[in-house]
Amino acid sequence: MKTTISTPAAGMALLDELAVTLDRLGDGSAAWQAAAARGRETAAIVAALDAEREIIAGTLLQPLLAGGLLAEATALTAFDPETVRFAQALGQLGEFQAGAHWTPERPLSAAQADALRRMLLAIVTDPRLVLARLAGQLCRIRHARELSEVEQRRLGWETREIYAPLANRLGIGQLKWELEDLAFRYLEPAQYRRIAAQLNERRADREHYIDEVIREVRQELARLGVEAEVAGRPKHIYSIWRKMQRKNLAFEQVFDIRAIRIITGSIADCYAALGAVHGRWPYLQGEFDDYIATPKDNLYRSLHTAVIGPGGMPLEVQIRTRDMHDQAELGVAAHWRYKEGRGRDAAWDRKIQWLRELLAPGIEGESDGDFLGRVRADLFGDRVYALTPRGEVVDLPAGSTPLDFAYQVHTELGHRCRGARVNGHIAPLDHQLRNGEVVEIIAGRVAQPSRDWLIAQQGFLASPRSRAKVRAWFRRRDADQNRHEGREILERELARAGAQHTVALPELLSEFGQDSAEALHLALGAGDLSSAQLAGAIQRRLREHVPAQPPSAAPPPRRAAAASQVAGVGDLLSSYARCCNPAPPESITGYVTVGRGVTIHRADCANLARLALRAPERLLQVQWGQAGPARFPVEVVLHAMDRPGLARDVTTLLAESKINLERLASRPDARHGSVDLSLRIAISNLDELARLLTRLAALPGVISARRRT
Repeated sequence: MKTTISTPAAGMALLDELAVTLDRLGDGSAAWQAAAARGRETAAIVAALDAEREIIAGTLLQPLLAGGLLAEATALTAFDPETVRFAQALGQLGEFQAGAHWTPERPLSAAQADALRRMLLAIVTDPRLVLARLAGQLCRIRHARELSEVEQRRLGWETREIYAPLANRLGIGQLKWELEDLAFRYLEPAQYRRIAAQLNERRADREHYIDEVIREVRQELARLGVEAEVAGRPKHIYSIWRKMQRKNLAFEQVFDIRAIRIITGSIADCYAALGAVHGRWPYLQGEFDDYIATPKDNLYRSLHTAVIGPGGMPLEVQIRTRDMHDQAELGVAAHWRYKEGRGRDAAWDRKIQWLRELLAPGIEGESDGDFLGRVRADLFGDRVYALTPRGEVVDLPAGSTPLDFAYQVHTELGHRCRGARVNGHIAPLDHQLRNGEVVEIIAGRVAQPSRDWLIAQQGFLASPRSRAKVRAWFRRRDADQNRHEGREILERELARAGAQHTVALPELLSEFGQDSAEALHLALGAGDLSSAQLAGAIQRRLREHVPAQPPSAAPPPRRAAAASQVAGVGDLLSSYARCCNPAPPESITGYVTVGRGVTIHRADCANLARLALRAPERLLQVQWGQAGPARFPVEVVLHAMDRPGLARDVTTLLAESKINLERLASRPDARHGSVDLSLRIAISNLDELARLLTRLAALPGVISARRRT
C-alpha cells in the first residue's frame, strides 16, 4: 500500500522509524555504517520534500543493496516488495560519471549518453527515481570539500550541467537552488566568495530593512482584508551572479538581494496583493512577470514584480498561492504523487504536455539553452519515444508509425488496430511518430490485419518485428480458409492455361517442394506462394509435355500453307477442331473425317475420346511441325461486373497486345449485374495466352478470365 507523508516533520519521524528497522538487519561493520549513513542522509533530503513512504525507504535501502551489504531476501523480511523494487530500480538508473577534465563542450561517451538517456526517460516513467538521484547528487556535492580540486570541478560541472537542470525541469526549486550554489562554489570559487562576503557585510542592515517592509505589507493587506503569509525570501548566490552577468549590474543593483514573498489563499488574493504593493511603492518598468496567466514549462506559477521600496532601494516581490508555492519548491513531489484509483484531471494533462516537451528536441522558443537542451537530439536520434494517454513511454525505432506503436504495446492491439489519434487528432496509420507525441489506438473488436501492412513501400510498418507479427497472424489464420483459397487459386491458374488434364498435381508438388496437395493449397492461401509463381510453373510443365519429333532422314512432304503447321498428315487437307482449339505446344492427335480431311484435336479433347471409341482406326499420330510463325484460334471467357466501357477496354487491350479478335459475344445477367464475354482470338502459343489472361483479369470489374476447354 502506498503511503504519502503529509509534512516534512512526519517524513523525518518515518525516516527515524525506518532507520531503526534497517539497523536490526545490519552487521555493525564499518562498511555497513558508512553505506547506511549515506542512505539516511539522502533519504532525509527526500523526506523533506513530502515524499511517499516507498521513496524514503527505497532511498534508504539503495546504498546497502547496491554495495552487496544487504541481500534482497533479507530486505524483503522487513520492507515491502515495492520498496525493494524501487531501491533496485534506483541502482539500475546508472551514473553519469563525468571524467576528471570533462566540460559541456566535450562529446558524450557511450556510457554517459546511456546514463543520461536513462535519467531523462525515468522522469517520464517514474519521476520518483530522478528525485532520489537528485538527492544523492546533493549529498555528494555537500561533501565535496573533502575532495581534491580536480574532483571538485568535475563534480561541479556534472551538478550544474546535468542535475540542476533536471531539478529545474521537475520544478523542484528546493533542490535546484542548493545544487546551483554548491556547483558555483567549486567552479567559480573567487566569484562565489566575493558575492558571499558582500551578502555577509551588511546582513543586519538588510534583515532590518526586510522586517520593516514585511510590517508595512502586512498592514496594507490587513486593511484590504487579504489574508496572507509575508516573509523574506532566501538569497541564492548563483542566481545573483547570473543576474549581474546577464544585466551587467553592480551587486547593490540586483533586486534579489532585498526580496519578500507573499503567499495567499487564492488567485484573486494574489492580484489583490499585487495591487496593494504597487499602490504602496512605485514599480519598475519591465520587471513585472505574470507566470500565473502564463506558467513556465516546468509548471511554475507566480507573480514577479520589482518596486522602489523604502529609502529608494530596489525590492523584489513574489506573490503566489500555497499550492503554487508547493509546486515551486517541491515540483513533482507536490503534484505527481502516485495514488491508486485516481482519474485523469487537469494536472495530469499538464504532466503529459510537459513530458512531450521534455522528449521533443529543439522545441521552438526553448530559452534555457542548457547542456540537456543541446544534447537531447543526440540522445534520442535513433529512437522515438512516444507516450500512451496514461503517460507511459513506448520505445520505438526511428520512423515508426501508430501501427508500430500498437504492436509494441501488445500484439493483439496491433491486430485489432483500425486507426489512431496522435495528440488528440485523427492521424493516418502511416504517420511517422515524433518524440513526445501521445498516441491513442482505435481498436476494433476482432483481429483483422491487412496484407497491405506488409508492403514496405506503403509505409505502414517500420519495425521488422511488427511485420513479423503480421505474417505470423496470416499463417495462423483459419487453416480451412487458407486451404479453400489456395485450392481456388490452383484451379483458376490451371484453367487459365487450359492445363487441367495436362499438368499433373505431383509435378507441381515437386516443383515447389510440397509434400501434399493440402500443403500446396495452404502455401497458396497464406501467400507463401504467389499466383505468378504458380502460373510460371504450369507453363514450364506444359512445355515439357510437348513430344519430341522423331528423327527422320527424309521427312514426308507436307503442305506448306499457313493453315498446315502439323507434321504427319502429308498432303491431306487439315483443319483445327473448334471443340478444343489446340495450340502449340499442347499434345495433339489427328482424326480422319469423311470428306473434310484430317481434324486436329488436343490429345485430351473429350470429343476426340468419344470419336475414338466409335472408330479408333481413324486416329492419326501427328505433331506440331517446324514451319514459320502462325496463329491458332482460341476461345476465351471473361466473367465480369457489367459496366460501361468494358468491351472497349477488352478490345483496346487486345490491340495493344497485337492479338487479332475474330469474334466477340456477350451474355449479360441483369439479376446479378454481371456479364460473360466470349472471345475468339488468334494466338501464336500458350505463353502468349497466359500473359493475355493475366492482363485481362487485371481489368477493372473483371472477376475471372480463362480459356474455354
